[in-house]
Amino acid sequence: MSTEKLWGGRFTQQAAHWVDEFGASISFDQELADEDLQGSLAHVKMLKKTEILPAEDADQIVAGLESLVQQLHDGKLKFSVENEDIHLNLEKILTDQIGPVAGKLHTARSRNDQVATDFHLYVKNQIPQVVKELKHLQQVLVDLAQDNVETIMPGYTHLQHAQPISYAHYLLAYFEMFQRDVERFEFNMKHADILPLGAAALAGTTFPIDREFSAQELGFSDVYHNSLDAVSDRDFALEFLSNSSIMMMHLSRFCEEVILWCSFEFNYLELSDKYSTGSSIMPQKKNPDMAELIRGKSGRVIGNLMGLLTVMKSLPLAYNKDLQEDKEGVFDTVKTILPSLKIFGEMIGTASIHKEKMEEATQNDFSNATELADYLASKGIPFRQAHEIVGELVLKGLQTGKRLQDITLEEYKQISPLIEEDVYHDLESKVAVERRNSLGGTGFAQIKKNLVRAQNLIDA
Repeated sequence: MSTEKLWGGRFTQQAAHWVDEFGASISFDQELADEDLQGSLAHVKMLKKTEILPAEDADQIVAGLESLVQQLHDGKLKFSVENEDIHLNLEKILTDQIGPVAGKLHTARSRNDQVATDFHLYVKNQIPQVVKELKHLQQVLVDLAQDNVETIMPGYTHLQHAQPISYAHYLLAYFEMFQRDVERFEFNMKHADILPLGAAALAGTTFPIDREFSAQELGFSDVYHNSLDAVSDRDFALEFLSNSSIMMMHLSRFCEEVILWCSFEFNYLELSDKYSTGSSIMPQKKNPDMAELIRGKSGRVIGNLMGLLTVMKSLPLAYNKDLQEDKEGVFDTVKTILPSLKIFGEMIGTASIHKEKMEEATQNDFSNATELADYLASKGIPFRQAHEIVGELVLKGLQTGKRLQDITLEEYKQISPLIEEDVYHDLESKVAVERRNSLGGTGFAQIKKNLVRAQNLIDA
């Protein structure tokens, strides 16, 4: 007596329920229900076109599948652990509704190429959503940058004041990082857009299938050209997780700075109450919890990448049950990155910018030291010597509380008679920023050029 499983013909014993639960994936792969039905519809239409199935049988199956699509969208489909996964659950429901003819749907198909097809469709459907949210965030940054071209703030290296920069330049730095994220996801689409269907279990099939027709039905631009590869690799999912991890790393860095900028010590920004929380004991607190949470969620996305890499690292060809572990991390990543992008965009877009505090921070920090060294070099003093001179002036200023712009012209002329009154102009923070118009620099003219470029990238 065989078991009740759809694949149970050669089995004589039934697993315990808890073993079925351990082996089942329906608790999470029901996320692929719509993709599975779309894949099945394309497959049965191909079986009809190639006359592998009689038209009457194929039409009956198509009608049944279309009914299941509607029932799924209406929330009427119920799945069970006994049927293991989304594929067998849907096949069982279809069989219950249209009878034994449903069994013909699986002709020239394996669960191996079926699940790979579903997963490709899922990632292929999600990438445009991620790109859309990334571009929305980029637009927020461009809009903010346009309003803050001449907003001056300290630039940092080693988290120490380095040189004054434009806040717009700072924002556009993250725009560029997110642009590369967009491009990585767009390239990811090339590999998600390859159809495994027709590879069957691992070796193809003896039936005269038309894989190009199936690809056309499902909107794929190419098919896998090796059946072993088609059912056994998940590099398109690894790319998605890698791209997501890099993107979340960028978001996490941005969040870290937002958290710092909102602190009492910096006070460059204040987040909207909508994206902050209070304390259960300290009435004065306004915590940047959404920024902290996004920063923390970067860890789970990176963990999902590490998890799938570890699953894949020792798998022999072709399909192995280990690949059941390929989906949960991707589903979780999608559910993590989309709201993270949306919330961050709204959070940074509604923050109050304390422009005066930012610029004030550049007045007493000796961040104009490079300007003085450049000025001396422009007067003929070798830069290394100029660097040493300014370093000594900074040391003396730190000891006496005297800023570089407070040094008298007479004192400057003792360093070099070539120094003129215009040195004080060059030492102004805004002038220091405005003059740095080398390609990619923080100068206002460069920023305005880059804003045009940025908007063109978004629109493209």
